[in-house]
Amino acid sequence: MFTEKDLQQIKSKGISPETVEKQLEHFKTGFPYIRLAAPAVPGNGLLSFDEDMAKELETFFDVNKEDYEILKFVPASGAASRMFKKLFAFRQTFSGTQEETDRLERENDLQSMGYFFKNLEKFAFYNVLSGILQKDGLDLKTLRQQKDYNTILDYLLTDKGLNYGMLPKALLHFHLYPDGPRKAFEEHLAEAAHYAVDKEGEARVHFTVSPEHQPEFEKAVESVREKYENHFGVHFQVSYSQQKPSTDTIAVEMNNAPFRNEDGSLLFRPGGHGALIENLNDLKGEIIFVKNIDNIVPGRLRGTTYRYKKVIGGLLFRLQEQTFVYLDRLEDGNLSDKELDEIKTFAREQLNIFIPAAYEGYEKMEKIDFLFGKLNRPMRVAGMVKNEGEPGGGPFWVVNEEDELSLQIVESSQMNLKDAEQQKIVSGATHFNPVDLVCGVRDYQGNPFDLRDFVDPQTGFISVKSKDGRELKAQELPGLWNGAMADWITLFVETPLITFNPVKTINDLLRPQHQPE
Repeated sequence: MFTEKDLQQIKSKGISPETVEKQLEHFKTGFPYIRLAAPAVPGNGLLSFDEDMAKELETFFDVNKEDYEILKFVPASGAASRMFKKLFAFRQTFSGTQEETDRLERENDLQSMGYFFKNLEKFAFYNVLSGILQKDGLDLKTLRQQKDYNTILDYLLTDKGLNYGMLPKALLHFHLYPDGPRKAFEEHLAEAAHYAVDKEGEARVHFTVSPEHQPEFEKAVESVREKYENHFGVHFQVSYSQQKPSTDTIAVEMNNAPFRNEDGSLLFRPGGHGALIENLNDLKGEIIFVKNIDNIVPGRLRGTTYRYKKVIGGLLFRLQEQTFVYLDRLEDGNLSDKELDEIKTFAREQLNIFIPAAYEGYEKMEKIDFLFGKLNRPMRVAGMVKNEGEPGGGPFWVVNEEDELSLQIVESSQMNLKDAEQQKIVSGATHFNPVDLVCGVRDYQGNPFDLRDFVDPQTGFISVKSKDGRELKAQELPGLWNGAMADWITLFVETPLITFNPVKTINDLLRPQHQPE
């Protein structure tokens, strides 16, 4: 199927021909749906803590955090173009007629263009935008009065001005403070200073970035580093990585033949956020908090966020400590039946590990091997918020091909919603995945796990895209918190809704949670 030139192209990306063949096979066979067994809800797979327990875990984190190397991992490579989709569409069609401007005046729902222009001064970027317009002899107030919305958008979205339409979300001004606006990445530095600091006062933050934005990203971080270090009394250790070309996936025509560019070369596309398991793996971290770049609120509302970061971190510390004690005993192998039963009960009741009925018939060494294999895995604690209609994934009990139960974060695209029984399970779900994780990625001897060993390759995703006016099928790798972590020990914890306030559209920044008091 592949020419010599194709093979050279594949090799240059660090991909093996066998991997590409597997991807092509997935296009033909598709990916199987996840078999849902039940939603994870409070009392069945989802932990819900009262005030006393939350306080106990928070304190446990604070007392023990200096014994660990803690890192905050922020996927931040995505461009913000989708945030401005409506603005770009408006810019293309708005001609300034009286009818159009009257309609804008009447619009008052949060996500409307009318609401955007009426509340322009409430955005954190307002004064910055005004300053750039002034340099070109233009006045923002006058432009608004004259209904010259296209000029305003040109200076907001293009390289005439702020160039927001081409920047990553990390570099956009999200929130306004008395001393000026803060960009999204600055808020993540502020967060890290509260729960990702070691005994030397080092706060480690890692951003995944796109190659074209890394220089600007680094420059932006350096311009504010000293300000935040002085303010919080910490030293930031900021690092960056890019999605590897070796995680790109081949695209195909609608008939599953490899899609070729106009020059005859194969088309490869980024493999989605699941590619970042490679970046996470390369960090060789110990305790890693994972949170999306756009899920951030101003400092005045972050007390609960800090608290629940410590709650899920404290739970991880506690369960991991006990797991390591048991792994040491299992490796030694000299256990009584009572001790084995204690470990089995801990695995099942504290770590949600499925123990098959056949276990009771195992020989003693088989039981030891089984429990060792189940406990010697990366561990994650994932915060879950009550679902108030957000699209996306949630916590479920799922069944694999061996009829083993496990807790997984499942996206709607992985569910067979045409199956009445599966739909019934989905309708019983109560919680949503806000991407709020803390991960233990070293084993009981302190060695980093190879996280690639715990990916379920059968949990990818196929979507229809287009290039040069031609439709194509694209393939995403198993998602970072879905299939890429499928074989991790998983705990779900209910967290307050205030910990989830993502910015998916520009107008989301006008919500009260993103505004100053």
